[in-house]
Amino acid sequence: MDASFDDALTGEQKIRNFNINFGPQHPAAHGVLRMVLELDGEVIERADPHIGLLHRGTEKLMESRTYLQNLPYFDRFDYTAPINQEHVWCLAIERLTGVEIPRRASLLRVLFSEMGRILNHLLNVGSQAGDIGALTPQLWLYDHREQLMNFCERASGARMHMAYFRPGGVHQDVTPDFLDDLEAWAPRFLSMIKDIDGLLTDNRIFKQRNVDVGLVTEQDIQDWGYTGVMVRGSGFAWDLRRSQPYECYDEFEFQVPVGKNGDCYDRYLCRMEEMRQSTSIILQAIKKLRAEPGDVLARGKLTPPKRADMKTSMESLIHHFKLYTEGFHVPAGEVYASIEAPKGELGVYLVADGTNKPYRVKVRAPGYAHLQSMNNLAKGHLLADITAIIGSLDIVFGEVDR
Repeated sequence: MDASFDDALTGEQKIRNFNINFGPQHPAAHGVLRMVLELDGEVIERADPHIGLLHRGTEKLMESRTYLQNLPYFDRFDYTAPINQEHVWCLAIERLTGVEIPRRASLLRVLFSEMGRILNHLLNVGSQAGDIGALTPQLWLYDHREQLMNFCERASGARMHMAYFRPGGVHQDVTPDFLDDLEAWAPRFLSMIKDIDGLLTDNRIFKQRNVDVGLVTEQDIQDWGYTGVMVRGSGFAWDLRRSQPYECYDEFEFQVPVGKNGDCYDRYLCRMEEMRQSTSIILQAIKKLRAEPGDVLARGKLTPPKRADMKTSMESLIHHFKLYTEGFHVPAGEVYASIEAPKGELGVYLVADGTNKPYRVKVRAPGYAHLQSMNNLAKGHLLADITAIIGSLDIVFGEVDR
């Protein structure tokens, strides 16, 4: 071949990389993710996530709604575990107003937060297994997710977007039958998790698809702002329920599972063990709830009066009317509240100006921070590994795009 012709084959022609679109219609994109992948054969040279297809401007919308009207927006952020999202909004309001919630309400919040954690991990583990070719675990896990959502419906009337946590406590108490049935559900659930272990944990194909894929180092954790399982999978026992306890988590006995290698497989193992630990917390909470009756709302300006009082007291009726039309006022100030959501640290930075509506709200969504590192995690892996990496990141576009 002519040497001058060979010299002309420079840049793009010589590299011969090509770009493809992954999503937004791809079933393993876990939402409306469009990712532009630059490939050298089947090896990923660059992964460029394009977000914004689900953007609704929620944080701006919240400036024109009352504090209580904003609560259902949080259900829509991470719709795989809506109840946990409500929690952080209530905590931010309570810290600014100085409201202390009743103990029974705090126990119920812990109970439902752990139910939300299990709901999230059931969907994640099932979807990740499904994405790489295992259908049976997905069906088994989704069945128990449905059963758990039935309990959510019994408590609040809604299977998914519950709006059950309220500033000052929770919407209403649960019945003794609810606690009995939930306690009876727990051993059946643990038995099913053991079966999933037998199907997946030592499965040769599952391990080949996940081991040494999407490695996260200590430096990566600091560089990219990882939280939750993305940190714990790499061997660091960082869990806000332990390091910065909120509600009454410091009273509960539970372990923080950690991995060793920081790959997709370790993150799967962490989520499996977290479901067992959450079940243990639920059983402890049931025991405490049976022993400690009481009110579930801090009665005052933030919460409605009891229904019986409204029938005999004009002041109570007026208070109820004003609460649900005008809303309550929050003292001027600013606060950051955070919780250990199933996907990582979920934070709310709230600025109040003394009115009945927030001046500014900023949501710190863990999935948004995790997705930004997609190029770092995927580079050098094969195209088929993309689905395993996305599955182990556990992203949901309600919170990524907002």
